[in-house]
Amino acid sequence: MEHKGTCLLETDRLYLGRFTMKDVHAVYENWAKDPYVTRFLTWPAHINPDITRQILLEWIESYLKPDFYQWGITRKDDPGTPIGTISAVKIDEETETVSIGYCLGRDWWNQGIMSEALWGVIRFFFEEVHLNRVEACHDINNPASGKVMEKCHMTYEGTLRQGGRNNQGIADLAVYSILREEYEALQNMKQEKRLEEQ
Repeated sequence: MEHKGTCLLETDRLYLGRFTMKDVHAVYENWAKDPYVTRFLTWPAHINPDITRQILLEWIESYLKPDFYQWGITRKDDPGTPIGTISAVKIDEETETVSIGYCLGRDWWNQGIMSEALWGVIRFFFEEVHLNRVEACHDINNPASGKVMEKCHMTYEGTLRQGGRNNQGIADLAVYSILREEYEALQNMKQEKRLEEQ
């Protein structure tokens, strides 16, 4: 593994970058204060912007660490306004594995934004950090999150019965993953298809 820290990433429609203190209002208004957005997450909705400000301050200080990964998601047509976040919530150095968590404001659901962001992060971790495995999980009562993982070619591995806790209480967690060898096989297939089309 070659940790790079939270680098600026770019996809077709999005920028994934570091938060700044200028983002407090947008983070609070766009998703952090919304209990419907956070209902399946492990942290409660923020009751005021002061909580958001403190969280962002902690993240910004943590950007000094090479193994800290916390991206703000912005659209290229509005790059100054974060609409969600995606991060490495756990890193296992021995197995070269990273666990991904994400959150997106309600106004941007069902537009393919989170799957695009997740794929950008998967690509970064395999190509730049040289991980072996990227994994994620979701409450089984939140199947939309599983659809995001499936779109990113992640394989369903099973369900951890009562394996986690979120704002709904103790939850069953569906686990997905993609391995580096699977990612590389996908990239090779895409390259071969491009060559055939030339």
